[in-house]
Amino acid sequence: MKVSIVGTGYVGLVTGVCLAEKGHDVICVDVDRDKIEKIRRAIPPIYEKGLDELLRKHAGTRLLATTNLRDAILRTEMTFIAVGTPFDGNEIDLSSIREAALHIGKALRDKSTYHLVAIKSTVVPGTTDEVVLPILEAASGRRAGRDFGVGMNPEFLTEGEAVADFMSPDRLILGGMDDRSIDVLAALYMPFHGIDQLRTNNRTAEMIKYVSNALLATAISFANEIANLCSALGGIDVVDVMHGLHLSKYLSPDIPGTGRVVAPITAFLWAGCGFGGSCLPKDVKALIAHGRKAGTSMRLLDAVMQVNEGQSKEILLRLRKHFPDLQGVRVSVLGLAFRPDTDDMRESPAVPVIEALLTRGADVTAYDPAANHEAAKRFRGRPVTICDDLEHAIAEAQAIILVTRWAEFNRIDELLAGRDPQPVFIDGRRVLDKASIARYEGIGL
Repeated sequence: MKVSIVGTGYVGLVTGVCLAEKGHDVICVDVDRDKIEKIRRAIPPIYEKGLDELLRKHAGTRLLATTNLRDAILRTEMTFIAVGTPFDGNEIDLSSIREAALHIGKALRDKSTYHLVAIKSTVVPGTTDEVVLPILEAASGRRAGRDFGVGMNPEFLTEGEAVADFMSPDRLILGGMDDRSIDVLAALYMPFHGIDQLRTNNRTAEMIKYVSNALLATAISFANEIANLCSALGGIDVVDVMHGLHLSKYLSPDIPGTGRVVAPITAFLWAGCGFGGSCLPKDVKALIAHGRKAGTSMRLLDAVMQVNEGQSKEILLRLRKHFPDLQGVRVSVLGLAFRPDTDDMRESPAVPVIEALLTRGADVTAYDPAANHEAAKRFRGRPVTICDDLEHAIAEAQAIILVTRWAEFNRIDELLAGRDPQPVFIDGRRVLDKASIARYEGIGL
């Protein structure tokens, strides 16, 4: 198929290169000329594992990039809208969605053949049918269902694993205003063999996306609330508690002939310093706000966010056990992206941790394998030393805080062996063996 994608962020660009890899012809559209030029030159504008290889393979052939939205619409059979939908505290910002729908609608005026417009962006239930569809009809002068279709096809991509997630999805949610719209999406995904598909309406597809992220956020905050209780009670390590929980048949069933199989969701039932990124915090807050507008109090999700927002403070509590006064204390923060294998610092727990350290007068160094350039922009003009490698980051540290679960940090125990005096090590993700480091502190311990 010939597909155009409006928006070349994490979702739009990954969707484009992966559809090209599956044999489709894709045109990526963005108003950012610099980003479009990079895509044309096969230079990834974002860090995402596996993206550079696919971009080099398909840029200029199966994958084109342009700022000319109208031309892209006229040359393709369907269009994905994959623009950002930030949350402003009260509701998601649909300005980019509205703008994209308006320009797509204007282009459809000059198109005689049927065209599907499908939303990839995360939007609250009702947005596709009640916001996007009327704009498309008004701008095009055409009728939805007869001249063009409107669908909703949510993404379930984990940053750092987005390419793998797209190429091997666990499910395909095909939302549409009618069967014809859904049939176009089904045809697009024909190369994805053996994947469970759910055909549904647009509102349900929108809701599935939010519910999926809300469940993951709830699992994380549940584990963190238990971790904080373990710390308060004493004599309990939340790592052992979670390992015991994971052995439940509901989370790791013993399948005859196969043995014990651990459910992937156990990765979210693990204590740490909180979740971040562009999805979980934004989507949970948006769902809470949307529920309130509908007259439904989202008490559980409110608590999920309260636990998460307080979790970075647990790091400081453990640090101040050893340094009641942080003035001049040399602290190294390891991991600045909100998760490994990405350079995305949006809502990263590292940010409030560093801000709290600076407020208390600590001498802060920091390092991340991928997000140093983002951190340099984020802390420009602030007294934070961004180091180029792990060794330099911890060389003079009196305290080390691990915030992000990068594999590179698994060798911290080797780097600290023989150091005298030993720095305090605060494991904000509980990934290292507590017996391997002399002055170990961890969430839930």
